[in-house]
Amino acid sequence: MKRPRPATPLSTVKSPRPQPPSTPPLTLLKSHNSASRKTVINFKTSKGSTNWAPLNLTQSELSLPLTFPTGQTFQWKQTGPLQYTGTLGPHLVSLKHHLQNGDVYYRIHYTPSQSEAMSTLLDFLNVKISLSDVWDQFSTCDSRFSELARLLPGARVLRQEPLECLMQFLCSSNNNISRITKMVDFLSSLGVHLGRVEGFEFHQFPSLDQLALVSEQQLRDAGFGYRAKYITGTIDALLSKPGGGVEWLLSLRKLDLQVVIDALCTLPGVGPKVAACIALFSLDQNHAVPVDTHVWKIATRHLLPELAGSRLTPKLCTRVADAFVSKYGKYAGWAQTLLFIAELPSQKALVSSHYSTIEEYKSVDRKHNEAHGSS
Repeated sequence: MKRPRPATPLSTVKSPRPQPPSTPPLTLLKSHNSASRKTVINFKTSKGSTNWAPLNLTQSELSLPLTFPTGQTFQWKQTGPLQYTGTLGPHLVSLKHHLQNGDVYYRIHYTPSQSEAMSTLLDFLNVKISLSDVWDQFSTCDSRFSELARLLPGARVLRQEPLECLMQFLCSSNNNISRITKMVDFLSSLGVHLGRVEGFEFHQFPSLDQLALVSEQQLRDAGFGYRAKYITGTIDALLSKPGGGVEWLLSLRKLDLQVVIDALCTLPGVGPKVAACIALFSLDQNHAVPVDTHVWKIATRHLLPELAGSRLTPKLCTRVADAFVSKYGKYAGWAQTLLFIAELPSQKALVSSHYSTIEEYKSVDRKHNEAHGSS
């Protein structure tokens, strides 16, 4: 089934604004564990005082700066100090760390259903998985990981909608975060407008049918380059799936990882690395390990030192992924995520400083022992 192409230029296509709900959406929703914590704290913003509610997640379970701007998703915007805003289906949500205790608070800016907004948010944040428990398991088998987990707590793996995740990572091919974000913003703008927060406009991510209205040329004109043909080709492929492309993607959550990777790689523009990202960040494949040059360097330093100096090949990509799984088990993808974040420029200075200090202490201790032993 080929998708229809619009006769009008993309710039003239307007997304309809949502009608207001029959009753005003509440700015305060009941927490999923409200019996244990019912406090509501008012944060002062440029628009006055607004109600925020506790999400019952500590900073060690969810660090917003270590989760949102680190390459998992490109839809969420930083809308204030330690505050991030994004859309989850028809829901417009902000998350923020409390300045005193670091706990995570939330605010629903727009939603047609308060209960669905809360359920969707918790599902997106993958709260059924205890990060502390996972980190404890890793720390017992890896002293370096234990140090990094202490330095960089709360780096959580999200559970995104597969179509959104797929489209985002098609934009990521040989690209940087700034350009990826602009491309994802362009795609998002085709969906229903949900509101504005701190100067940023937010739209519900478009459905497959809405994406089908965009031509390859329109995407090229918007700066997508060769990725335009991958996006339109993938949309065509999804539209041809029996039962629907979204349903097909969701069905991959129930399959083995290699079957999922092979299935995703049948889509235009999806290779093993992109497939592993989609599998990890949206398809419940928690042991999927996306291998790129950064992960390759991590592996050759700490897991497979005998491969240092070798050229990364598809076969060695598989070997690296297997080494992560052998070391970290069924949540190997979560371990890889933290190790990858530790290599980002924004975090590397902190980590390097920490290990330099440790080496200085060791040096002083050695000199002390040598002097003590010779006295």
